[in-house]
Amino acid sequence: MGQCLPVMKLIRMPDKSSIQGVAKVTRRERAFKLSLPTLVSGIDSYGNSFQERTDLCSISSQEATFWLNSGVTIGSKLNLSLEIPKTLILENKLRLLLSGTVVYVKAESKSKKKQLISVQLDRTYKIQSNSPKI
Repeated sequence: MGQCLPVMKLIRMPDKSSIQGVAKVTRRERAFKLSLPTLVSGIDSYGNSFQERTDLCSISSQEATFWLNSGVTIGSKLNLSLEIPKTLILENKLRLLLSGTVVYVKAESKSKKKQLISVQLDRTYKIQSNSPKI
């Protein structure tokens, strides 16, 4: 797949001081590069509902980035279902359910997937256990 966005970006935030035109640079929180299987669903740019499997590129508490073939536009609402694998300290797989709004779309002709997507995540989330049934 194509390359993901930088893990940490600098953004300009307007200064709240009385001097107009002054801006300060603040650091955005750190995003983690994680390649987790993700099911993305929502409404595409044609108004059709879709579900597409992909891999997450990076995630923070505010934003998730991944590649999609389905065409979406800035402002689209998407639902993400991330598969968290079993580890030494995590006995069972988990599923993390997130939703958010598309804030960045970059078309890429050299990638297997058509668009690099960044979603500003909603504050709410849900964790489901994928424990084996006894």
